Amino acid sequence: MISIKDLTKKYVTGKTEFFALDGVNLEIADGEFVAVTGKSGSGKSTLLNVIGTLDVPTSGSVTVDGLDLSALSAKQIAAYRNKTVGFVFQAFYLEPSYTVYDNVELPLILAGKTGDNSAKVNAALELVGLRSKFAEKARTLSGGEQQRVAIARAIVNDPNYILADEPCGNLDSANSNNVMNILSDLHASGKTVVMVTHDAEDAARAKRIVTMSDGKVIADEKTV
Repeated sequence: MISIKDLTKKYVTGKTEFFALDGVNLEIADGEFVAVTGKSGSGKSTLLNVIGTLDVPTSGSVTVDGLDLSALSAKQIAAYRNKTVGFVFQAFYLEPSYTVYDNVELPLILAGKTGDNSAKVNAALELVGLRSKFAEKARTLSGGEQQRVAIARAIVNDPNYILADEPCGNLDSANSNNVMNILSDLHASGKTVVMVTHDAEDAARAKRIVTMSDGKVIADEKTV
């Protein structure tokens, strides 16, 4: 479970203060598929980054499976990012000169698994429908294929939580549908999926929609 209490993130420019997060309280149960929506600047990506320990809050707490993220050492944060959460970003962030296989294997290597990782890598690629592309360079793939590789990389360590920040933001409608189908399948398999999106159709694929504005949660509703 993800438990967020009184979370704030304040930026100061000169004499001006800006709250990207302003007293957010939220709980996300295991196995949920939650879409976080809102206009640009509403705080949705900042919230996801704090959950993923890519950003540090000004105050408040985030607890994941009973683990207070603010109390983690640098080594523990690295392990959390590698094993507990899987990240999917709008910009893919693949290594363009690496093969598809090497990109997906990277989290395993970072976790110290330097032996034969082919079974796990191939299983992840099979799930996203790209097993046949394993030897191709990432830079040769279409945008939709690159995002699917990024999802395979995110799940190869079998994390409990998938954090997706605008995963369809750079994709056309057909590729967006493919990516959303994969995220829905991951949710159906038991993964907790937290997705930031500004797209109403993508948000509707989730089972719960949290809407943010000016750093606050202004709506929280089930879709089914």
